Amino acid sequence: MPDQKIIEQARYIFTAGKHLRRHIFSSVARVEAEAHCGCPDLSMAQFNLLMAVQAAGEITGSELAGRLGVSPPSVSVMVERLVERDLLVRERSSEDRRKVVLRMSDEASTHFARIEEQVLASFVELVQEVGAETAVKWVEVLQQVERVLDRRLIPHNKRTERCKKKL
Repeated sequence: MPDQKIIEQARYIFTAGKHLRRHIFSSVARVEAEAHCGCPDLSMAQFNLLMAVQAAGEITGSELAGRLGVSPPSVSVMVERLVERDLLVRERSSEDRRKVVLRMSDEASTHFARIEEQVLASFVELVQEVGAETAVKWVEVLQQVERVLDRRLIPHNKRTERCKKKL
């Protein structure tokens, strides 16, 4: 069991992460309010799903579930709602006609580009406020966290591939 100091540090990092997510989501809400766009009232889960689809360009439902760490049926329900709202498009893969892939609708892509600009501007302000020295440390810490998470992801992907081969 980790010692108390590690638990306190983990709790602080977790809490700070939640604070950053709220900051991002409030930036998104401002863009939504200003734009009066066609995609208001997104939950954080829906927003995360759309961002994952946008980052991938095209992605299958099962790949999306894996990236989000949720079950395929959960993704399916969220995807259906977003397709109904014309934020996601389902279509046959151009590479493999047997696969159905998801992609952002053109309207949603345009809107999310505006959101990303607003969120980036918000982070630029935050980085300026914390100062250059702290920002450099922040980047170094996040790079290390990313490396650890990437190492953890590799065994997961290998397990997933082994399971697929057994099928």
